[in-house]
Amino acid sequence: MEIENPKTSNNGETLKRSLVKTISYRVVIIILDFTLVYLFTKKLTIATGFTIISNVYTTLGYLLFERLWNKIKWGKINP
Repeated sequence: MEIENPKTSNNGETLKRSLVKTISYRVVIIILDFTLVYLFTKKLTIATGFTIISNVYTTLGYLLFERLWNKIKWGKINP
């Protein structure tokens, strides 16, 4: 009988792994958001403001989404 690590989710993914995935994903999205808004507006302040505001709430949303999906057993293959 295996003892479950309380720091992991149902599929063995730790909170640390979820955080690293979230941060690395957000870095890519931040670059894309800033670049596209700047290309459309040609205004540094608008691109910066949009990028900051947008990425604060979407980062938290992604982390929550990722952790919730880890609890769903549908589509997982048990070893």
